[in-house]
Amino acid sequence: MRVDLALIAGMIAPGSRVLDIGCGDGSLIDHLFQTKACDARGIEIDMAEVTQAVAYGLPVMHGDADVDLAHYPDNAFDYVVLSRALQAVERPREVLAQMLRIGTRAVVSFPNFGHWLVRWQLLATGRMPMTATWDRPWHETPNIHPCTIRDFFILCEEEGYVVEQWLAADDGGRRTPWRRFLNLANIFGEQGVFLLRRR
Repeated sequence: MRVDLALIAGMIAPGSRVLDIGCGDGSLIDHLFQTKACDARGIEIDMAEVTQAVAYGLPVMHGDADVDLAHYPDNAFDYVVLSRALQAVERPREVLAQMLRIGTRAVVSFPNFGHWLVRWQLLATGRMPMTATWDRPWHETPNIHPCTIRDFFILCEEEGYVVEQWLAADDGGRRTPWRRFLNLANIFGEQGVFLLRRR
């Protein structure tokens, strides 16, 4: 299981109702079933991933976060998860609003475009950076709304969301030690993971 998914799983209470948006092959859903007895399900835009998850016996449907979240009723889930997909949706602000309409809490992870290596590559080469997280050339990436950890905090403040927990981590899964220092987390964290709720 991917590093950010393990960190996300740690934020979810046992026995919860969970919707995993952009769930891929369903590895988080399976983990939540097996270890936390959660009622977890997912939607995924990539039909090959949906087929793989369903073949494994997981409740995953084909769907698009930008369109299909509007069809879910209010407060249908305890947690709605969006892992490493915020930067790839067309309307991130609307997707977050829908997540916190259909769920009590939202868990969001995303690659931090403010990481020092990304900054250095852009400065040194004048070209769009490529790292282990940002591993495709600019013309092939699905990332249309890259953001930084600081950007995400500002968006949450503008929208009135409460950040209950957050952490910055490297790609190896080690939490960066600057939990209380946003500026350092924004420079040295390769990804951010946030647990949100409405005010």
